[in-house]
Amino acid sequence: MIVDTAFQEREATGHPIRVGMVGAGASARAIALQLGTPVPGIRLVAIANRTAEHGERAFREAGISRWISAGNARAVEAAVARGAPALTDDPSALTACEAIDVLVEVTGTIEFAARVVLEAFDHGKHVVLVNAELDSLLGPILKAKADRAGVVITHTDGEEPGEAMTLLRYLRSLGLRAVGAGNIKGMVDYYRTPETQVSWAQKWDQNLRKVTSFADSTKLSMEATVLANATGFQVGRRGMYGPACKDVREIAHRLPPEQLLGTGLVDYAVGGAPYTGAFVIVHEESPRKKSLLAYYKLGEGPFYVFYVPYHLPHAQIASTIGRAAIYHDPTVAPIAGPVCEVVAVAKRDLKAGEHLDGVGGFCTYGLIDNAPAARAMAALPIGLSEGCALRRDVSKDNVISVEDVEALPGGLAEALWREQSARWPLLAEASRAQPPLKGPAAVNV
Repeated sequence: MIVDTAFQEREATGHPIRVGMVGAGASARAIALQLGTPVPGIRLVAIANRTAEHGERAFREAGISRWISAGNARAVEAAVARGAPALTDDPSALTACEAIDVLVEVTGTIEFAARVVLEAFDHGKHVVLVNAELDSLLGPILKAKADRAGVVITHTDGEEPGEAMTLLRYLRSLGLRAVGAGNIKGMVDYYRTPETQVSWAQKWDQNLRKVTSFADSTKLSMEATVLANATGFQVGRRGMYGPACKDVREIAHRLPPEQLLGTGLVDYAVGGAPYTGAFVIVHEESPRKKSLLAYYKLGEGPFYVFYVPYHLPHAQIASTIGRAAIYHDPTVAPIAGPVCEVVAVAKRDLKAGEHLDGVGGFCTYGLIDNAPAARAMAALPIGLSEGCALRRDVSKDNVISVEDVEALPGGLAEALWREQSARWPLLAEASRAQPPLKGPAAVNV
């Protein structure tokens, strides 16, 4: 959806979209840098972060030299009225602030972020998630609550699910039939740990646990789940196929055609040029249309790949903010209940009594699976795994079930997950998805 004209009008009339951001890590700082330019028609008016120094760093790196510390919503409103952004350690000061139109959640947390999102709904605020951890676990139930509150919740453009969904929606508008979508990865290795990722995290000034989740398939699976829940596409097997490709266009011929045509697939290409971005596979049977697509250099068909050769979440989030605030149009959001889920899988042989360390840790990696298959196994969602104590041994590469742990962590996230499961019950049918291949899954490019 084109929002540039609407942005220019808002800028010209002095009514920019006012954005409050929760979080001040690497991703949030990049967003602050972009919005602090500022983007025409958008203003970053507040940051909430538990550590004030990190929030101050985000403002400084964005070229903002003056901000006002604020302890509550009224203080934030006063700061915005004076033309200065506010900094607070209390996210409630943003969710309740009448001078904020859109809340951007960038913490990567689940329990904390869920509370913030629900508070934002209570105060009539649209929410943009840069938080695949939360969205992949609780996206459907949060979407239902957003609908009830009359607001938008959406994942962001620039992250691969939003990138793919924006492209897919465009292709559908042309009358093309989309049957697959996903992203392009440089490598996947289920057994990466914080120990192996230290130098990479230090080089790019990133959170160590987060970059571990990038490498071990967990974040990939979370993003694919967000996309599956927004499209209705399934996975062909647990963990997806992830074929190695020299060029992303090869993936049209590397996935099972019967599954593409039967359910649609979310998947990923490993190592293929352009090495980053997102793709959509379309299917065409008409001989005349196939001839035209061949003439325009898209191949012989009947499957064709369209792709975006970049993903820039810090920049492309502006489009998502505009679409949500101006048109009430989510970039990517669940269409109903969970289509896929992200299950916790043992990264090594685990022993009874061990406590799982969650996303990006030493104990588990996350794999996407179809929701009926995950429920049939009573699979433990990786988003609820941190802190769970094992009641029995679990061998490497085995899915951990809810029965394998003493108890779930409790709290709001578990309550929402149980509400989501009850709202969209699934038959405990046997999975048609296959288990992932054993052994190292690394493909380095």
